[in-house]
Amino acid sequence: MKAIWNGVTIAESDDTVVVEGNHYFPRASVRSDYLRESATHTTCHWKGEAGYYDLVVGDAVNRDAAWYYSLPKEAAKQIAGRVAFWKGVQIVE
Repeated sequence: MKAIWNGVTIAESDDTVVVEGNHYFPRASVRSDYLRESATHTTCHWKGEAGYYDLVVGDAVNRDAAWYYSLPKEAAKQIAGRVAFWKGVQIVE
């Protein structure tokens, strides 16, 4: 699977975990040079607290387009150490 935004492959892995229709990529498969830590945090009642990254490709910024759960709840432990995408990021095989 690949996560592509603004013509650039942000992540690529054959080891994604799908939860609620979202592919969670291993953090090691995500290109850090395109990530910028965001101050945004949200809470999911069954997964826990999510942190976010902005995607930055050249001068283009896609705010909060990637999210992760640093310490997911037990029910979502399979997404620990993984990152998912939205806001126009294409997930393709």
